[in-house]
Amino acid sequence: MRRTSTARRRPPRSGRAAAVLAAGALLLPVAPASAASGADQEFTIEDPRITESSGLAASKRHPGVYWTHNDSDDGAYLYAVDSRTGKTVATVTMTGVGEPRDVEAISLGPDGDLYVGDIGDNLGGTWDHVWIYRLPEPAELRDTTVAATQYTVQYEDGPRDAEALMVHPKTGRVYLASKNQSGGRLYAGPEELSAQGVNVFRPTGADVDWVTDGAFSPDGSELVLRSYLGAKAYDWKGDGSLGEPRRLSAPLLGQSESVTYTADGTGLMYGAEGARSRVVRVDVEGRGGGDGEEKAPEGGAKSPGGPASGAPGEDKADGGEGTPASTLGLLAVGAVVLVWLGVRRGRRGGGE
Repeated sequence: MRRTSTARRRPPRSGRAAAVLAAGALLLPVAPASAASGADQEFTIEDPRITESSGLAASKRHPGVYWTHNDSDDGAYLYAVDSRTGKTVATVTMTGVGEPRDVEAISLGPDGDLYVGDIGDNLGGTWDHVWIYRLPEPAELRDTTVAATQYTVQYEDGPRDAEALMVHPKTGRVYLASKNQSGGRLYAGPEELSAQGVNVFRPTGADVDWVTDGAFSPDGSELVLRSYLGAKAYDWKGDGSLGEPRRLSAPLLGQSESVTYTADGTGLMYGAEGARSRVVRVDVEGRGGGDGEEKAPEGGAKSPGGPASGAPGEDKADGGEGTPASTLGLLAVGAVVLVWLGVRRGRRGGGE
């Protein structure tokens, strides 16, 4: 449904995210540029309009192209970025969706449509409904205007703040992952979304970490969920339940916001907010055997726990002189993130 703008605008992202970005700069350097070049490799988003890239989706119709969007109330715009050059090759303006409020995620469905999640809640989970927009992926890469279908969404157990929207590549069912300071939950939408009335998303019973984005593998057998400090992979059980988490290697990118599989499923692409933000590829290895962990680019920072030394999903505790620098760095950025979140909540309480 079309709506008038009643959303309260959030304060400038630069002030709120500065602590997180500064912490990232103090950590070990982000993985260096990949030696390989071409499509689906590391790239920098060059478009000066894209300063809050909050979601990524690998195009199916245009090899090497990634769809992204700004967070917050930038407008009803999607950007197609060529991973070979980092340049925007198409800007799509969505119509029929009113004024987006807090766009956080984007995913491609098996029907070839783009699903855009206007699902964030910068008031801490108080909006009684959010929205999902659906539109066909353009056949040509050029600036264009596309009519989108708008779906109204509510959670069965009350309002939630969320940043992750995933469309299963086989069933087309839409899933959302909520977040809060103590963790989040995975929610399943109805088998088919309806543009009439309200689409109720129900908890699957799976509790997850603080999640900033997620993605299904192209074959639908695995779900990856990322946070500011790392990423985990889960075997997909088909009914919305998850297998034991497997910790992945993920680059540290300041305010880490997005993840998607490459179209062929051979890599994961991790992105972040910020001007000229980097998108870093991590090759997918070890699925179904081996150490069960992706390999970060040489010299890249590892996610917490490092290489697996026990059962899948088991965290490795290091301490004292044996604590690796990457772990110390993650502890540092974790502390800063907690401070940032406290300041953010305090500012909300002050009626900004």
